[in-house]
Amino acid sequence: MATTFCLINQKGGCGKSSTCFHLAGAFAELGMNVLLLDMDPQGSLSQGFLGSEFVESLSSKETMTMLFDESSFFESRDALLHPTQFDGITICPANQTLAPFNAPEPEKTGMLQYAIREFLTEQHDYDVVLIDCPPNLYRCSWTSMVAADYVVIPVPPEDFGTQGLRAVHQCVQQARQLNPDLRRLGHLITRCDQRLLVHRMYEQKLRELYGEMVLDTVITEASAFKVALTRRRPVQFHDAESKAAKLTLSLAREILDRISLDERKRKVA
Repeated sequence: MATTFCLINQKGGCGKSSTCFHLAGAFAELGMNVLLLDMDPQGSLSQGFLGSEFVESLSSKETMTMLFDESSFFESRDALLHPTQFDGITICPANQTLAPFNAPEPEKTGMLQYAIREFLTEQHDYDVVLIDCPPNLYRCSWTSMVAADYVVIPVPPEDFGTQGLRAVHQCVQQARQLNPDLRRLGHLITRCDQRLLVHRMYEQKLRELYGEMVLDTVITEASAFKVALTRRRPVQFHDAESKAAKLTLSLAREILDRISLDERKRKVA
């Protein structure tokens, strides 16, 4: 089965969707087949690949909503899988039809907690699954953690970005009751401007607090990320020689290295 990552933080604008978008391109560049699950009712990741008009026109049976809608339980799930224009990248999109199902207290929703996990057990053509979660810890994030192997927490190096991390960690710990194999891969520093003293200070503070649980790769505020997104192309396919593309490829490789190290540790244990 594929290795599944969910990207979670309670704060909006911390880089979850953009990281999924560009990281998918980096994994595909490395020869991997990538499946993207958009679990955010805003559908930003979906719109990045498929366009706003198309995504907004999709019915609930063509989006992740299908997995939570009891009227769709016996429908074919193949309609969820939308190919992109890039070899090796497939997306299961989301739009506002998902919003009513993103309820609080998700641990009280019975078997629906396993909806994404069950869906992923049916997928056999992928090496990596990236799940983009909304900026809260409701059902969409919870079911993503129940289905995932690893959690990645994007964190901008500033006060608002680091607020609420304790709640995220607690939620991960609670999700382990249903998914004992869930692990924190680490905190990913995003949207960093090394020219700003406050960003350098917060990065240092995060590394002091969490040590090796902060990824070495730091995603900076590079204009190539934004330009590539406007062209609906992961930066790896838009400008492979840019600093942004090289950073994203470095991140993909570091993630693969950390997985390999984690697997070796578990075998020893």
